[in-house]
Amino acid sequence: METTKQNDVKVWAVDSSHSSVHFSVKHMVIAKAKGNFGSYKVNVETIGTDFENAKIELEIEVNSINTGAADRDGHLKSPEFFDAAKFPTIKFVSNEMKKMNEEEYKLSGNITLKDITRPIEFKVNYGGQIVDPYGNLRAGFALESSIDRFDFGLNWNALLEAGGAMLGKEVKLEAEIEIIRAK
Repeated sequence: METTKQNDVKVWAVDSSHSSVHFSVKHMVIAKAKGNFGSYKVNVETIGTDFENAKIELEIEVNSINTGAADRDGHLKSPEFFDAAKFPTIKFVSNEMKKMNEEEYKLSGNITLKDITRPIEFKVNYGGQIVDPYGNLRAGFALESSIDRFDFGLNWNALLEAGGAMLGKEVKLEAEIEIIRAK
């Protein structure tokens, strides 16, 4: 185990080829519509290799949204949803990364979407650390949370003839993140 001092800050960067940021929302009451963001930055600072109280920042480019349907992606980028021209990024800044046990953390912070900032808490599954064949120290995490899209001005909806709304108000957020410690 590595011995660390308070000033032993380590910087980690995302390995985007082994990471993903995605979401899902109820569609027509009976199914889920899913999508992801292909362009984002993750910055992590730790004291040594311990992730308790890590400082974490995430910035997502809204225009990188991909649901597998170009028309839907265009609608999501429009002022009726994300308004990507006016608000090009979604940001998360951590307040606390609290270790619950060897495999679980709670990550709390603030998410900013369409210039509206709200607190959020993620359940984090810690996959551990490993040194890759090139001598890089890597760590892996799976995160999940949800937001009420109405809290961020994502209010568009349509009523269905059979009853109910076209889209649910809860959006589930998930990420698989692999980070590499800078040498």
